[in-house]
Amino acid sequence: MPPILRYLLVFAAIIAVISGAAWLLDPEVPAESPVAPESSTAKLPAKRSTQAPSQLLGTVDKTRLPEQLPGSLQGTQAPSGWLKVDRDNRLMVTPALRGMFEYYLAALGEESLPQLVARIDRALEALPEPARSEANELLGQYLDYKLAVGELETRAGEAGSLQSAEQQLQAIRDLRREYLGEVAAEAFFAREEAIDRFQVRRREIMDNRSLSDAERKAQLAAAESELPESLQEARAESRKFMTYQARLEALQDDPNATEADISRLRESTFGAEIAQRLEDVEQAREDWQRRWAAYRSDLAALESAGLAEPERKAEVQRLRDQYFSEQEQVRVQALDSVN
Repeated sequence: MPPILRYLLVFAAIIAVISGAAWLLDPEVPAESPVAPESSTAKLPAKRSTQAPSQLLGTVDKTRLPEQLPGSLQGTQAPSGWLKVDRDNRLMVTPALRGMFEYYLAALGEESLPQLVARIDRALEALPEPARSEANELLGQYLDYKLAVGELETRAGEAGSLQSAEQQLQAIRDLRREYLGEVAAEAFFAREEAIDRFQVRRREIMDNRSLSDAERKAQLAAAESELPESLQEARAESRKFMTYQARLEALQDDPNATEADISRLRESTFGAEIAQRLEDVEQAREDWQRRWAAYRSDLAALESAGLAEPERKAEVQRLRDQYFSEQEQVRVQALDSVN
């Protein structure tokens, strides 16, 4: 990934304060619950029925599918990169394959599980044999695993202690290998399991009152060094960006600071190219905020004018055209609906 894209992604993530990723964005944030292995994936109802989810694969030909995708998937694209086979057309199991499964399963509730399984089966038709049959078998195993892990989490409840968190983590690791096998479990969950191990270890270190600050810092650094390189880089970049954000806010609060001071801060932190693009992003954000504030002020005055509905709608559209591009107006309409 190009450095500029990495920094801009971190920038967007920090602004959005993405829930559940605080451990990555702020390396000092303690984890309330160190094990959340399925928090970002669709959950199957944790209720054992007479039919295992894998058995749905035998009924996909009889499952009627709506012509349109579920609403939450409309306008989106299924993940790519999962169509991988070896020279003998055997399936190569990758994290992207799990991503494709989850892309459709995320719409559970909008469509039934049999319908979503049928959609995944249809996508798997792009694979040659025997890879397609292997992928279908893996899908069935994955569905059964998700039901089993849902039942496990229901029984365990929240991890109230370090010991129970470690036990839950090991139980989930065992389930993955029981249902998927070592190769698929590693391909699907290696990243999550590395994060989980780090979270448990960090909580253990943070709860150890016998450690000095220096010892705690050293042990946290050692735990972080065991993360995959990509996660170590992401945490290092988040620290770098958060330091920049703090220094930027200090300059913005300093009446004697100039734009040149801010530009020098960007360039000394990120280099000239990234600094320029980051400045463009920040200026675009400030410009948006100015236009949004002016628009909302004018809109409030308009709403108090007591216009008839056809006239009001026309004036609202005129304001949107005045302040925003056609593409921006999609966002404006969404924001207006919640204000």
